[in-house]
Amino acid sequence: MTDMQPLYDLAPVLELMLLGLVIALGPLTWVWVRNRRSSPMRRLQALTVLTLFLTFDLVLFGAFTRLTDSGLGCPDWPGCYGSASPVGARAEIAAAQEAMPTGPVTHGKAWIEMIHRYLATGVGVLIIVLTIASWVQQRRARRDGGQEPPLSPWWPTVTLLWVCLQGAFGALTVTMKLFPAIVTLHLIGGLVLLALLCVQAVRHTHSAQGRIPVGVSPALRWGLVGTGLLLALQVVLGGWVSTNYAVLACTTFPMCQGSWWPTMDFAQGFQIWRRLGMLQDGSHISFAALTAIHYVHRLMAYVVLLALGLVAWRFHRSGVLPAQARWLAGLALLQLVTGLSNVVLDWPLVAAVLHTGGAAALVVVLTWALVSSRVAPAPREFSAPTGASRVSA
Repeated sequence: MTDMQPLYDLAPVLELMLLGLVIALGPLTWVWVRNRRSSPMRRLQALTVLTLFLTFDLVLFGAFTRLTDSGLGCPDWPGCYGSASPVGARAEIAAAQEAMPTGPVTHGKAWIEMIHRYLATGVGVLIIVLTIASWVQQRRARRDGGQEPPLSPWWPTVTLLWVCLQGAFGALTVTMKLFPAIVTLHLIGGLVLLALLCVQAVRHTHSAQGRIPVGVSPALRWGLVGTGLLLALQVVLGGWVSTNYAVLACTTFPMCQGSWWPTMDFAQGFQIWRRLGMLQDGSHISFAALTAIHYVHRLMAYVVLLALGLVAWRFHRSGVLPAQARWLAGLALLQLVTGLSNVVLDWPLVAAVLHTGGAAALVVVLTWALVSSRVAPAPREFSAPTGASRVSA
């Protein structure tokens, strides 16, 4: 990469848009063929579920891109050295790789980064189709007296707007050279996108199956909400650990650096707006700051695992949402195992990707549980009619 390389080069935009459309045609064709004799509502439900699944895959590949240090594999946006693929940028990539053989730009990293962008474009096209189909279905239902979508078309519309915002953060991730705050926001944006799509998928599926949310006690409902909030905070802390490369600040468990309370610098560690590895004054971030970032995430993990375990146990005891209870328990165990593996096995790639995937899956399952449940109405006490009381008297 040369100093003259522009950060934004819109020359390949049309090619990338066309490629995104081609990628999206595969899932769209599959939905149409599988549901060609079904109602439009059934096709809309199938498309929503498939878009959720592919978005989850996109989040996983985004984690793989970050963990293989491929985020700057193409130093400009939206293409690669002004080309729609690394094939057209072979000379530039080779020159950058020769200058820095282990640097941010290599042929392999360029392909990983561009595949991530291709997949993101394809998911964006699917959400555009989902939005248009929702508005068309509502208009057709109101005109012909048919079944309206179970959710307002504004849900996919907001989702589409969120995807555009997410794309902007993806561009800033590259052009701001992996600024930790921007990369963390990009990760959070992907998980919010999953939650938005999950709400729609669950509501469409319930409508197709004629189901209604299950009634649960107020305590269980609020426990579910509280656990979701704790998980959201933990996801932010986990993103901050990953984007600051603080995983290996503690390589032992349960203690860190031979101490239950190692030397930590919280002021440096949680100084938000700064470059990667630097502080706002231009000095390098200290190891004590990285330790603080890591250890806060670890301490919060104990709280979140306990909350997940309690909610899963309460669901099991009350006999409601058994599938969600099993998923919560299994994913909590997965997070514990992969989190420990990252610490004691020197951050293996598989464990690191699975750890991000487990967090994303927990967001989906908790959203699924929230949409599938409601506070059960309080039982009414029986009272005899006034006239009946007088007769018995």
